[in-house]
Amino acid sequence: MLRNHFNKKCCVCLLVLGITLGVSQFLVISASTAENSSAIDLSTAIAVVSKQAIPAVAHIEVTQHQEVNNPLVPFENDPFFHYFFNAPRRMPKKFKREMKGLGSGMIMDADGHILTNNHVVAGANEIEVLLADGNRYTAKLVGADPKTDLAVIQIKANGKLPHVVFGDSDKMEVGDWVIAIGHPRGLDQTVTQGIISAKHRRGILDPTSYQDYLQTDAAINPGNSGGPLLNLEGKVIGVNAAIFSESGGFEGIGFAIPSNMAVYISRSLIAHGKVERGWLGATLQELTPDLTKAMNLKTSKGALIADLVKGGPADAAGIQKGDVVTTYQGKEIPNGSTLQNEVANTEIGQEATVTVVRGGKTQDLKVKIENLENAVKKMAISLKGRLGVTVRPVTANEAQQFGLEEGQGVAIASLQAGGSLAKAGFEVNDIILSIDDQPVRDEQSFVNLLETLKPRQTVQIWALDHNSGQTADVQVKVR
Repeated sequence: MLRNHFNKKCCVCLLVLGITLGVSQFLVISASTAENSSAIDLSTAIAVVSKQAIPAVAHIEVTQHQEVNNPLVPFENDPFFHYFFNAPRRMPKKFKREMKGLGSGMIMDADGHILTNNHVVAGANEIEVLLADGNRYTAKLVGADPKTDLAVIQIKANGKLPHVVFGDSDKMEVGDWVIAIGHPRGLDQTVTQGIISAKHRRGILDPTSYQDYLQTDAAINPGNSGGPLLNLEGKVIGVNAAIFSESGGFEGIGFAIPSNMAVYISRSLIAHGKVERGWLGATLQELTPDLTKAMNLKTSKGALIADLVKGGPADAAGIQKGDVVTTYQGKEIPNGSTLQNEVANTEIGQEATVTVVRGGKTQDLKVKIENLENAVKKMAISLKGRLGVTVRPVTANEAQQFGLEEGQGVAIASLQAGGSLAKAGFEVNDIILSIDDQPVRDEQSFVNLLETLKPRQTVQIWALDHNSGQTADVQVKVR
């Protein structure tokens, strides 16, 4: 990758040198900090990278079959409606429709695994892949992870497939040149260039998800999603995922999922079909200037331990409420989001070294990371009595039927006879959308909200009736 550390005086000197020696010689700059320490010719770098990468970039077409309620059914027996609109006496209750979408992806290996965004393929009934050589393939979904908006699909080809090479996204710096390749608006093999505008952008789409975006001003438009963001060595350092725009088009602010996160997630999806995340068993809080001052800390960098799960990994390791985590496995922790991502990417059962500041003193503690999914299930069972309910994820069919977004709500899996929700009239398969205006996105967020509720507290639950599709607010008392 190219990193420009020249000061103004040096730039002037180089410019004069460029005039003397010739522009082409001036544009050849040694990337001493790059992974292979090779010289990069800026006059040809983008063309070289594009030529190498385009064969491994996939054009993805998805088809989704939907069944939607007929909005005219309520007027079926209205004579005025039939008179003025000449509607048939018997109308179908539902309509079938077909929706198509476009996106991009990148071939990861010779086995035909293609990395893309989850939002590109979510809910798709058919996935077609078109490669730069003109060959078209039918793809199958290997696995998807909505929390990072990543997915892996696979095609089967007779010949050898070209594939991308991944770089180290942690080594990218603000100002480094990058290249985006994809199919914006269906325009195949479009190449744009820009720089890394910022790092560690979080809360762009979902504040509770595992996001740590690279921001870039390389032009990204609808259809670029899932395509590669490459450095000047031709290595993928990000997966183009989102744009910030009021017009719906490119406005100079694009976001890419770092390659280090993408590689970990994709490998897990290929191996297991899902992502197994590590669990620390602690509630994290950002360090504000006021907290930093009140705790007499020298820096505001770190993750504050706001609470602990009794018997969880952090509690068992001796971590205490009020500790500030400054490093994890030797990596500096600037905030809670970074620690959350690092723990999530830790192998289950691994013993991690956590450095904490407590009472002005620094100490290292060993914590054995547990499985987040298993922990959530155990906690959900232990908290079942509070509302008398167990929950499950909303299925793709349910989300499609009720017009729910990805990661919106949890469905009721079972009801306890005489429990709070059963008494309030809830039924199995009803969907809980929020509790006291706090959105419920998945089982984990539901459990986290339950933990904060006090005994005999009255809460307002916004829910969707699975029979009618109507939503309503219901007041329920917590046990």
